[in-house]
Amino acid sequence: MNLSRREFLAAATALPLVAPASTVANADRPKKLVLIAGTPSHGPGAHEHNAGVQLFHKCLTGFPGLDVSFVLNGYPKDDSILDSADGILVYSDGGGGHPLIQGARSERIGKLLEKGVGLFCLHFAVEVPKGKPGDIFRSWIGGCYEHEWSCNPMWKAEFKNLPEHPITRGVKPFAIHDEWYFNMRFRPEMTGVTPILTASPTDATRDGPYVYPRGPYAHIQAAKGRPEHLMWATERPDGGRGVGFTGGHFHANWKNDDFRKVVLNALLWITKVEVPATGVVSTVTAEDMQKNLDPKGQRK
Repeated sequence: MNLSRREFLAAATALPLVAPASTVANADRPKKLVLIAGTPSHGPGAHEHNAGVQLFHKCLTGFPGLDVSFVLNGYPKDDSILDSADGILVYSDGGGGHPLIQGARSERIGKLLEKGVGLFCLHFAVEVPKGKPGDIFRSWIGGCYEHEWSCNPMWKAEFKNLPEHPITRGVKPFAIHDEWYFNMRFRPEMTGVTPILTASPTDATRDGPYVYPRGPYAHIQAAKGRPEHLMWATERPDGGRGVGFTGGHFHANWKNDDFRKVVLNALLWITKVEVPATGVVSTVTAEDMQKNLDPKGQRK
């Protein structure tokens, strides 16, 4: 049968529009979040990376549109689990031993992030060495801890005013004692960086001692009265999202609903899952808090 041009166009426009199978599959598939826990570190109840990520996993399991998995005791031996990730959390020790900067891993992670994968670094995992690693982390998550520029005292941060952002949905003002790092090394002029949790250290906090090195540092003391950004978020030009959170030293703090909620919300946000108006609602029992702790013995 021969069709005229007009008949052909009419027939073509009458056909139903069918998206490619791969597009439909991607639209239907849950977003994948991978939680990476670092190796055991510090004394009992501190830097409980393995217990922490499993607690987050419990709180987020069954959340609509989200598939959550975790890796314990360091960077995954088979990191193909990251190939299909939409968001990655790293809760681990940092500095020169940061799991994402060993060998060729920074290139590996960088390529994933270029595809729009989100990255959230929690507590010590916001620290990397000055120089190229710091430059990389600022491009990934907007800021990082820099040795002897930033500081790490134990203090009670009071979060009195929270900005409007998906990460703060349902989070009420709260105060909590932790090893809150501050004076982070952000991108110049905070370009593309949105503060999420901001608090003002007391003068005594600035005067030290810090955890390590003990300090004090003159440049930290000279900034008395200045608010400090302890959690921040960024949306990268590649379409991916990044978050840094400087608290998380004490495992017991995850029992606090608002402390926990702001982190769970951020895990949804980096993975591009809509954060509910009330934030992530979760319940944690005393029994939950004791599960999966590392067998560290007792501090001497």
